[in-house]
Amino acid sequence: MTELFSPLTLACGHVLSNRIAKGAMEENMADQVSGLGQVPGEQLVNLYSAWAAGGAGLLLTGNVMVDETALTGPGAVVLKRDTLDNPDVRARFERWAQAGQANDTKLVMQISHPGRQLYAAQGQEAVSASDSKLDMGSDAINNMFASARAMTDGEIRGLIRHFGETAVAAQACGFDGVQVHAAHGYLLAQFLSPLTNRREDGWGGSLKNRARLLLEIVRSIRDRVGPNFIVGVKLNSADFQKGGFEVKDATQVVEWLGKEAIDFVEISGGTYESSAMMGESADGRVSQSTLRREAFFLEFAEQIATAATMPLIVTGGVTQRDTADRVLGTAGIAMVGMARALIITPDLPNRWKAGENIAGPVQTVNWKIPAIRSLANMAIAKANLRRMSHGKAPKNKVNPVVASLVQQKNQAVQTKRYKAWLDRNSHT
Repeated sequence: MTELFSPLTLACGHVLSNRIAKGAMEENMADQVSGLGQVPGEQLVNLYSAWAAGGAGLLLTGNVMVDETALTGPGAVVLKRDTLDNPDVRARFERWAQAGQANDTKLVMQISHPGRQLYAAQGQEAVSASDSKLDMGSDAINNMFASARAMTDGEIRGLIRHFGETAVAAQACGFDGVQVHAAHGYLLAQFLSPLTNRREDGWGGSLKNRARLLLEIVRSIRDRVGPNFIVGVKLNSADFQKGGFEVKDATQVVEWLGKEAIDFVEISGGTYESSAMMGESADGRVSQSTLRREAFFLEFAEQIATAATMPLIVTGGVTQRDTADRVLGTAGIAMVGMARALIITPDLPNRWKAGENIAGPVQTVNWKIPAIRSLANMAIAKANLRRMSHGKAPKNKVNPVVASLVQQKNQAVQTKRYKAWLDRNSHT
């Protein structure tokens, strides 16, 4: 069995000090008050300093946007080709990179486009593989998101370029690599799923065509950054929706990715409509047996591993050392990803290495309406992320109602600042 604290050498030559990856979480902490736009500031530096000191071998950032008009949330960080032209902005990204690389840790920037998972209040047009709109089982929640139109061929080719340019910018300011986000219902996952990709051109139809955008993005990034930069992919094992992207599809996509020069694939699952990454079943129920079992996607990853030639990371619900060891004892799995557990206990890897048999407790609410429950669970996580970012200890118990209200208020303020920044940019 692979030992949790053994090193891992990636194909690009980077060596990870152990097999624990801090999974990406949507921090939504751009320093908008700086007047510089959607840029990193002290909050992100504080967060990643804490995680780097905590002992994980790999840190994956929350998603950084490749397009300033398409953000997963109004507080998202944006990095484009010309972002680093401003020396003050460049220094901020460099400081973020340095904070996350302390303690011999590798820092990889997750890069993403939300597609149709775009908040309507942000005032921007949503795009997707085809015309579509989220259905989260509640009109009130559905109306929070914009209706999406199908991208043109030219826009798709421009998107490939944008991902490549963002990767080059991440490399220029000192990050060790990038992870292409093709999971959780964001734009690249929308192209992969037959439910959201109903195109009849070369970007839709067969799985090969639906995977074409992801494969061309990965290829473009590697061509631009060279052989010594980490390039990874986050992929759904399934989207847990009837008629959608299934584990057999994921297995085939991983086989195709193996022909590209990538360093790892992280296996997750679910979308905004079906939050499997939060431990929910396909019908929207919170499965207590799944929460207790942890490693939500391990069984799917076992199947996918039969086609993998690169290291696989399994993320989803891991809080205990026994679970982490079980993940690494599975054939073909090279790393274990942990996210919410490292909010409550950011030094959990160090404590496990020292022999402490402790868990990183994760608070989860079991409210009746799936969409509201999912938003509340995310609000709980973000409440503790904010505490960490200000140097405060996280709370084991957060009031979910208060956290949700605070999150709504913060999002409204961030939206106002984001739209003002976009407006200023459009007049310069």
